[in-house]
Amino acid sequence: MEQVALEAATHDVSLWALFMQAGFIVKAVMIGLMFASVWTWAIVIDKYINFAKAKRQFDQFEQVFWSGQSLEELYRTLADRQNVGMAAIFVSAMREWKKSFERGARSPIGLQMRIDRAMDVTLAREAEGFEARLGSLATIGSAGPFIGLFGTVIGIMTSFQAIAGSKSTNLAVVAPGIAEALLATAIGLVAAIPAVIAYNKFMGDAGKLSARMEGFADEFSGILSRQIDEKLQPRQQAAQ
Repeated sequence: MEQVALEAATHDVSLWALFMQAGFIVKAVMIGLMFASVWTWAIVIDKYINFAKAKRQFDQFEQVFWSGQSLEELYRTLADRQNVGMAAIFVSAMREWKKSFERGARSPIGLQMRIDRAMDVTLAREAEGFEARLGSLATIGSAGPFIGLFGTVIGIMTSFQAIAGSKSTNLAVVAPGIAEALLATAIGLVAAIPAVIAYNKFMGDAGKLSARMEGFADEFSGILSRQIDEKLQPRQQAAQ
């Protein structure tokens, strides 16, 4: 008993000591998972700031758009800016509108299709931007625990090899090696759990923002459709 107690006392089981005592493969797994955890939090902070900013910009644009300001005046205000979300969709539609009328557009159906296509392309690009790097969170969330488990398996195998070499089954001999191995799984979970939670939250936020953009695009398409009819009908009647 005294020998077991002496052996237990000589093993440092702090987290840093467990990391330093781990084998090369287990260390590599731990370091990779720690980098994945740092990358996860970098994405979380970036997305949190960007989504909050996008929501404010959406609210501000909707307030200005529905305030009664003329479309031409609003377009001139936004045309030279770096726009995102609804403002980008509005500018792309108005740009196509102005180009078509400058070239003497005569077909309302063709003009409406070009405007809708311009808005669809911009909407897809903006939605893709909101979902950028979320795939990394999904990968870390799904693969992190298994990578940690791989490190744990390797660590336990190494521990059993050490036990066989020392021909001792004392807890003081077994515990440190197993603790080192289990630390890899713990780090894997530390990396994976926030990644999964953040992925689900931000995908939901991206879906809500995309739905708002789609709703705006549909409403704006209806507004432009009515204006197209008002502008092109006199031309068509004159041509007849």
